[in-house]
Amino acid sequence: MISPADGVPTPRQLLLRILASGFDSHLEASRATRACALFGHSQNNTRVALNRLQSAGLIESVGRGIYRLGAPGRALAAEIIAWRDAESLLRDWSGGWVVTVTGALARSDRKALRARERALALLGLCELDSGLFVRPDNFAGGVAFVRQRLQALGLESHVPVFLASEFDAGREERARGLWADAQLEAGYAEGQRRLEASSQRLASLTVEDAAREAYCLGDQAIRRLVFDPLLPAPLVNPVARQAFRETMRRYDEAGRRIWQRYLDSGAEPSGLATAP
Repeated sequence: MISPADGVPTPRQLLLRILASGFDSHLEASRATRACALFGHSQNNTRVALNRLQSAGLIESVGRGIYRLGAPGRALAAEIIAWRDAESLLRDWSGGWVVTVTGALARSDRKALRARERALALLGLCELDSGLFVRPDNFAGGVAFVRQRLQALGLESHVPVFLASEFDAGREERARGLWADAQLEAGYAEGQRRLEASSQRLASLTVEDAAREAYCLGDQAIRRLVFDPLLPAPLVNPVARQAFRETMRRYDEAGRRIWQRYLDSGAEPSGLATAP
């Protein structure tokens, strides 16, 4: 079963995840309440979350007590589900680097700063020198693709994004080691191990416990894949990453079936499981 360390999603997180994952294009308030109750959230908390999501434009009403993603929510959903086919966006690496320079940008606008940092993280750029962020040039769309994605995710449009090569020996060595502390391959192996172990026990759990576990472990794995820098060889072993992704794809399909059974059952959930 899941443990407290796996975390409990807020109603907002859970409802967005259900809609953004493509699990259900429309969500009835009664099913939203049932989903949130699985993690100990009250009907009132669910209603507040729905109202706040609607006020923010992330969801919109399409009937009495029926919701779907709004335009900003659909943009978020596109980012979430992109993990499935991310490998198709890549090409072999010839040694060049995509670079962006943010050192001259103001840091006083906290909202703009958060959007900028999130965009850089989602595209796997790391800081090589102060305000100088780099990643290997291994996206099939090249610099133009990275620039477009960065700007769509919140990087200011006037910030330069360009291709660089022939760093001096010291910078080249540092650039290649920027992601070493992330221990990516160890993370792939551990994530795959947890998903496979969970897959073997889901059938023995109640539908409630299985739904909780599938959500928590699946959400952790998806977050790892969404924020994965998608490095090329020899900086990382892409085969290990692909194996983790394929395991998550199978786990996700199983989790969807479990959640469908739970939401269709109309069962009143018991308390949140915390035993390991």
